Amino acid sequence: MSDPLIEAALAARLNAFAPFSKFLVGAAIEDSDGRIHTGCNVENATYGLTLCAERVAVFKAVSEGVRKFRRVAVAADTDNLTPPCGACRQILWEFCGDVELVLANLHGKTETWQLKDLFPKPFDVSYL
Repeated sequence: MSDPLIEAALAARLNAFAPFSKFLVGAAIEDSDGRIHTGCNVENATYGLTLCAERVAVFKAVSEGVRKFRRVAVAADTDNLTPPCGACRQILWEFCGDVELVLANLHGKTETWQLKDLFPKPFDVSYL
C-alpha cells in the first residue's frame, strides 16, 4: 500500500529547480487536518540563498494559515536516504515539534524517524 505523503514528496521532487546541483528533492508535510502541503528545493546561483524542499513545504503551509503538523516526508534520488539538513531540522522543530519524519528514495526504500532522534538538542523558545 502506498503512502500519499511519500507519493506527494516524490511528485514535488519533479518541480525542483536545481540547475546547478541537479539534486532534486521533494518534501510533503501533513497538517493536523490531514491535508498535504508540498515543497521542492529551489536553487540560486549564490547557493546560500537556496531553499530546501522541507523549508519550502513548511513555509507554504504556514503562509496558508496552518499551524499544526503530523508528519513530514522527504524524497530524493539517492541510495542512502537523505535526511533534512541542519537548517531544515531547526525549522521543522520550531514549526512541527517532534514530528514523524519519513525518508524515501525512488527505489521504494523508506525509513521513519522521530525528529528528536535526528535533532536531539534543538534550540527553541525554551532558551529565550
